[in-house]
Amino acid sequence: MDFEVVWTEPAFTDVEAIWRYIARDDPDAADRIRDGIFAKSELLGRHPYLGAAYDRDRSGRTRETSFHVYRIFYEVFDDSERVEILHVRHGRQDEPKRLHG
Repeated sequence: MDFEVVWTEPAFTDVEAIWRYIARDDPDAADRIRDGIFAKSELLGRHPYLGAAYDRDRSGRTRETSFHVYRIFYEVFDDSERVEILHVRHGRQDEPKRLHG
């Protein structure tokens, strides 16, 4: 059974910012990147432990995977069969200061 993939508001905001930045020069490329990020996150519904544990989260709850140069931070909730997408960052960007709300 697939887990439900839920996007948090900060994660949506991250993807919007990524799209706007790329779209300034190439709207088609921005669409491809956005769609790829969403597709990779949907894959987490079938394979929630695909990404490695994020070692900077002392709680041990956060994981990360990537799509091209973009890091997707997420958390898995086994009890409710849910994956929450927390943030999306370019690999050269600073990591999120807070991962959990």
